[in-house]
Amino acid sequence: MSDDTGRAPHDELAIDPEMVAAMCRAFISSHVASTGAERVVLGLSGGIDSALVAYLTAAAIGADRLTVVLMPTASSSPSSKADAEAIVSDLGCQSELISIEAPLAALIANLPAGESVTPVRRGNMAARLRMTTLYDRSALHRGVVVGTGNKSEILIGYSTIFGDAASAFNPIGDLYKTQVRELSRHLGVPTQIIEKAPSADLWPGQTDEGEGGFDYPTLDRVLYRIVDRRLPLEDVIAEGFDRDFVERVSEMIRRSEFKRQMPPIAKVGGRSSGSDYLYPRRRPKLD
Repeated sequence: MSDDTGRAPHDELAIDPEMVAAMCRAFISSHVASTGAERVVLGLSGGIDSALVAYLTAAAIGADRLTVVLMPTASSSPSSKADAEAIVSDLGCQSELISIEAPLAALIANLPAGESVTPVRRGNMAARLRMTTLYDRSALHRGVVVGTGNKSEILIGYSTIFGDAASAFNPIGDLYKTQVRELSRHLGVPTQIIEKAPSADLWPGQTDEGEGGFDYPTLDRVLYRIVDRRLPLEDVIAEGFDRDFVERVSEMIRRSEFKRQMPPIAKVGGRSSGSDYLYPRRRPKLD
């Protein structure tokens, strides 16, 4: 059971939205300042995650320094484009519409003859083409790409590595989906965006929950117990959660670990990047 915010009624995932919004805004301002970027570039899908990041970014650095890019394909829902355009109108930020259908179709057309492309493969291709586009626009505008993945997606690996998982920084990566909804309501994200079924628009009618076989309120409560509370799986199950579901969530976390880490490097020297050659992300100049 959940209330209209999408969170559990006993409030274990409740947040102080004003405080969290302030933390996210400060995080955005700090990271943009540290890069020296003139703008923030964001892929705007019309979904709740990218919408929330757009509102946070506009509040943090000003809508005049935010460029959102709409990158539809043939499978994109017309309502997604309409919702994205509503956000642009509300915020007054710069927007660009760049269809990636032509390069996506060309890539698929040039695969070996007779090779079929599943919806998941096509979705991964599209995600990487979108990130290629965002980083190109970022370079053009002397900007920096902001991430829009939430904690739920990150933990179960519901993202494309080097696709939508790529960014320079991510202000909502520690917020579960139910918390994203709560914060979005607080910040005035349009209701139709908050209430519509989350979807990656991989094919007509596709939804995250339908494809994954879960609902976010239940998924988030299980993730919270496994990750934040570090409960053994048997303890999670003992609280009334379905055994098969808990074990499946645990396996999704385990199998997607590679998406949350930099690629390993074969160590052959004295100091290796990522292991014993470690510095802050924005390190001082060398002497």
